[in-house]
Amino acid sequence: MQTKSFDEISVQDLADAAAVNRATFYDHYTDKFALLDALVAGGFHVLLHERKVSYDGTCATAARPIILAACDYLAMHHRGCTDNATKSAFEPLIEAAITNAIQRVLLSGISKTAGAGKPSAEMVATTASWAIYGAIKEWLKTPDRPSAEEIVPVILPLILPILQAAPVKSCEATAHALAPGET
Repeated sequence: MQTKSFDEISVQDLADAAAVNRATFYDHYTDKFALLDALVAGGFHVLLHERKVSYDGTCATAARPIILAACDYLAMHHRGCTDNATKSAFEPLIEAAITNAIQRVLLSGISKTAGAGKPSAEMVATTASWAIYGAIKEWLKTPDRPSAEEIVPVILPLILPILQAAPVKSCEATAHALAPGET
């Protein structure tokens, strides 16, 4: 991508750069978009792992570190991409990769047993991941935006009702994490 735009890069180019044949590439990825998705999601998961972030479902407010990590990751990507044409070409790919990554993290802690009249775990995780991404995207467009640490307490109350729609374990032990004025 230092010498060609993403659209100009072929699977053969990628295979040549990785010193593998095309069949080996296709053993791992369906196309170059799947590779990009894996790179973006992988980078986000590395950040989550470094910060020891997970979502255990014990309390919806446990989403706070996930939101903060997504803010930091997307802000880093936003700063690193100064070319507007490249930024808009990659935006849908980044969007899909990040929302899928957030969804997977949330799904790991949401009870898979939906009760009568309750949405499925997949529906809750998908809705929450898109809401998180959308809020962060709006935050990134804000001139003189506050820091990620300052915006997370603004975003979290928007996300909590979504996460609380899923069956979760008791929140009492961690409910103090969102006391007014705390960050």
